[in-house]
Amino acid sequence: MTLREGPLLLDLQRLSKNFGGVPALAEVSFPIFRGTVTALIGPNGAGKTTLINCLTGVVQPEGGRILFQGRELTGLPPHEIAALGIARTFQNLRLFPRLSVLDNVLLGLTSQAGSSLGEALLRTPRLRHRERRLKLAALEALDAFGLGGKADWPAGILPYGDKKRLEMARVFVSQPALALLDEPVAGLNSQETAEVAGLIRQLRRQGRTLLVVEHDMELVMGVSDLVVVLDGGRRIAMGTPEEVQRDPRVLEAYLGRMSVTA
Repeated sequence: MTLREGPLLLDLQRLSKNFGGVPALAEVSFPIFRGTVTALIGPNGAGKTTLINCLTGVVQPEGGRILFQGRELTGLPPHEIAALGIARTFQNLRLFPRLSVLDNVLLGLTSQAGSSLGEALLRTPRLRHRERRLKLAALEALDAFGLGGKADWPAGILPYGDKKRLEMARVFVSQPALALLDEPVAGLNSQETAEVAGLIRQLRRQGRTLLVVEHDMELVMGVSDLVVVLDGGRRIAMGTPEEVQRDPRVLEAYLGRMSVTA
């Protein structure tokens, strides 16, 4: 397998999880290298969401290990995992529609706010400086995702495609070491999908590390360094996009049963 490898960032080792005796994940292993885009694909029910939930601490695996920058994540709660530098988007948008676009992005920086009650009451110079720094970071993130002119808009009135980009901006404003994008182009038209693909390529050029869960095979094959394929909770294939497209197990389990944009 030919892969543009950087240093190992995250290592999943024989990850397992059962629900009611049914295996959602069965000894799934794969690496994520720093500065690369890894795509996680598979039919509905393959275990993709369970794996993401294990990575973020929402669900605890029953077997295996998750090593992130050499540190064991297994058993840590979600807030500790987020503080270590893992951020995610969701299949279903989780924005605050009545808050402004800017305020929604600022929520991605809450772990950096760090003000005490005394600082908040006294409005100390240090607190005001920190607030200016965080606001500048949020505005820069909005510009990067093409939303700079809509910072004061209520998030609820944005077009759907802009809402998806807003959620991505909220993830990347905190400069995460690993970003998990859960179906980033679901519900988007072809032009919006192409724009998101361009953003992912740009983030990769900037040295970002992404794990992308997606059904759109054209996007997956166009942006990924490594593709991991799940079926029935098991990893059935792993390789470059070209290798995965030729793998007969993938053609049978996934690509052969679904349209290009399932």
